[in-house]
Amino acid sequence: MTEKALSAERFWAVPQGAMLARLGSGPMGLAAAEADRRLTETGPNTVADRPRLEIAAKIGRRLVEPLVAILLVAALVSGLTGDWPGFAIIACIVGVSVGLDVVQEHRAELAAARLRDSVAVKASVRRDGQVVPLPVERIVPGDVVELTAGGLVPADGILLESRGAQANEALLTGEPYPVGKRVGASEASSPADAFNAVFAGTAIVAGAATMLVVATGRATRLGGVAASLAARRPPTAFEKGLHGLGLLILRLTAFLVLLVLLAHLGFHRPPVESFLFAIALAVGLTPELLPMVTTITLSRGAMRMARKQVVVKRLAAIHDLGAMDVLCTDKTGTLTEARIALADATGADGAPSSRVLGLAALNAGLASGVPSALDAAILQANAPAPGWRALAEAPFEFERRRSAVLCEGEGQRLLVVKGAPEAVLAVCTAAEGADGTRQPMTDVLRAELLARADGRGSEGLRLLGIAWRSMGENETIEGPHTEADLVFAGFCAFLDPPKASAVDAVARLGALGVRVKIVSGDAAPVLLHLVRTLGLPCKGVLTGEEIEALDHPGLVARVQDVDLYARVSPDQKRRVILALKAHGHTVGFIGDGINDAPAIHAADAGLSVEGATEVARAAADLILLAPDLGVLAEGVEEGRRTYANIMKYVRMGTSSNFGNMFSMAAASLLIPFLPLLPAQILLNNLLYDLSEMGIPFDAVDAEDVAKPHGWDMAAVLRFTLVMGPISSAFDLATFGILLWGFGATPEEFRTAWFIESMATQVLVIFLIRTHGRAWKAAAPHPALIATSLSALAVAFAMALGPLAPLLGFVPLPGALLAVIAALVVGYLVAAEALKRLAARDGQA
Repeated sequence: MTEKALSAERFWAVPQGAMLARLGSGPMGLAAAEADRRLTETGPNTVADRPRLEIAAKIGRRLVEPLVAILLVAALVSGLTGDWPGFAIIACIVGVSVGLDVVQEHRAELAAARLRDSVAVKASVRRDGQVVPLPVERIVPGDVVELTAGGLVPADGILLESRGAQANEALLTGEPYPVGKRVGASEASSPADAFNAVFAGTAIVAGAATMLVVATGRATRLGGVAASLAARRPPTAFEKGLHGLGLLILRLTAFLVLLVLLAHLGFHRPPVESFLFAIALAVGLTPELLPMVTTITLSRGAMRMARKQVVVKRLAAIHDLGAMDVLCTDKTGTLTEARIALADATGADGAPSSRVLGLAALNAGLASGVPSALDAAILQANAPAPGWRALAEAPFEFERRRSAVLCEGEGQRLLVVKGAPEAVLAVCTAAEGADGTRQPMTDVLRAELLARADGRGSEGLRLLGIAWRSMGENETIEGPHTEADLVFAGFCAFLDPPKASAVDAVARLGALGVRVKIVSGDAAPVLLHLVRTLGLPCKGVLTGEEIEALDHPGLVARVQDVDLYARVSPDQKRRVILALKAHGHTVGFIGDGINDAPAIHAADAGLSVEGATEVARAAADLILLAPDLGVLAEGVEEGRRTYANIMKYVRMGTSSNFGNMFSMAAASLLIPFLPLLPAQILLNNLLYDLSEMGIPFDAVDAEDVAKPHGWDMAAVLRFTLVMGPISSAFDLATFGILLWGFGATPEEFRTAWFIESMATQVLVIFLIRTHGRAWKAAAPHPALIATSLSALAVAFAMALGPLAPLLGFVPLPGALLAVIAALVVGYLVAAEALKRLAARDGQA
């Protein structure tokens, strides 16, 4: 059986002897020559290769995006028509935009490479019958590796021996409690429940063990995490939106250019002049400054979010956070405190007991060695009573599932035992009452106490049983038989405390239209208890075992109505995210462990926290400086403000450009000269774009923050097809007045229409910036006022000032200027009246 096949199956269910036979190994490991041969076949035991730059390929993928391709064509046309400043501006904008994307992708590849540091550097391996230190890269399937407390597991495998081994598997499961490991085939359906299996990157925190390596490198569970991080991330909501906008502009451009070119040729206009005019129209339709306006808007959003304790690593993620309508969160660190705390200490009768806590503190505080996480929680709640000292101890062993300390103090010699409730109750012959009296430990009483422990365990609590007995002057710990005839005192219960702020934060996200789903490596009872404790509005449970049995379409069908995902592996978390995205949701995921990294990478908005593992932070787009969903709600609101301002530019740019270009196309067929020269068209478009540079600083309507928004190209097209023709109607009225009312010359016509076009385009910004009535909305930001009015002033100066003759403009009579002013006012009144019609439900 191949290494890949072994890693894919439940290898922990295979008996030890059968697995040794499959791998052609034995208890003393492999011969060096055989190990070298296998190394050649399987490759080094590394979870990620060095990132391959492939800079040219990464740049090429971005240059073929519709919007980028349109901008490049616009830059080329600008250069060919002599507009070198326009060429330089567009080329620089495209270069910066593509460069930022390439750098971000390279950082994602480096995140996968960081997983190489999550495994041990050297391991103790049995080769040729001897234990030798070897670099982990040289470990192969079939190797036998010795593990000790404090060391990292170098590969996936099963245990051949265990001496009280406990592993911290939070890296892959997110569960904070250490997991006991013992020898024997496990029937567990998921790695988290496999008591005989250990996995690369996890840590041995107590005891020692000997493992048989089953899978190495990218065939390990950790290797699967690395592979998902190295893969190109799925398109985010922002990327899909830009792609859709590019296709929309491309279609509008192709339609208008072909229509004008064919019409001109049909009217027997000069072919070269007709072609240049059509190309100039194409450039006029192009939102040259969209990448710049987008970058400035996102950058300002990033600065505002930084003040709200959210660090933005990928600017586009600000939009994705605002568009998010589903947030998937790990339990630990976001809904809970990510620490083990003592919940309570209760006697055999179920009442709170200081006696139980005092005995537990003696066992935890007087034992030698580094305290376990549970011991530390006991000692944080209560220190050992003064005057007591340890005489002997029997450390925790998985076979016994308990530890014992013989201690002396206050004129007493006590053997204090703590461990798994069933293991402690099995050696008790009596139970202690609240008043110190004892009653026999009958089978009925033992069953009642075990049922109580099971019930509290289903509430997400981890329980330890506490027992004791008096010891004679000459007695000491001589072996497991010493732990007999004990008096059961009670239970110590532990939990990862829920965050007090979680309820309000989830409610706030719900009010913002964000549905919260919990995706965790913890067991279903733990999640259900947490949800009940916090009163979270969650429904439906799907386990990792059930997810494993579903294909992608099946999972897509289930995720819509399920809010709790229990005992899920890192890859299953990623599958849940992709299934939700297949429904059209914009999905965020927040997590802090390596086990969360694949889901963080796959989400539209990948989030982590400041105290997370380096790999999780590297995979994330945004990092919360406070692990609190309340901080995230602030970020969601800021993301929506940012999106609203980007859409202002998109709505204004596409509708205004289309209206003006359509007007010029119609005029070019109705009048015997070009309504604007190609250079004048480009100047018009450039000044208009510059006028909108203040949009990133503008305030937004409350309704823009109230619910998620996505890139709705149908709404943008509808807005364009309503507002564009309004502009064209006033343009055509201007043409008629100029030709038949004033008998304007071609130069006067171009000058008058240039002024009218610039005035209507720039001033309508102050109307379209809000969905409501302009005079009731918040005042426009001073930056928007400055950029808009400055661009308009420059346009008037170029058309009517000293430089006018160089650009083909001429002076205009006062009466004509007055008529133009009246037309501008009329257009603004019509735009204000009809803008609500242009947007479905008042929005676009």
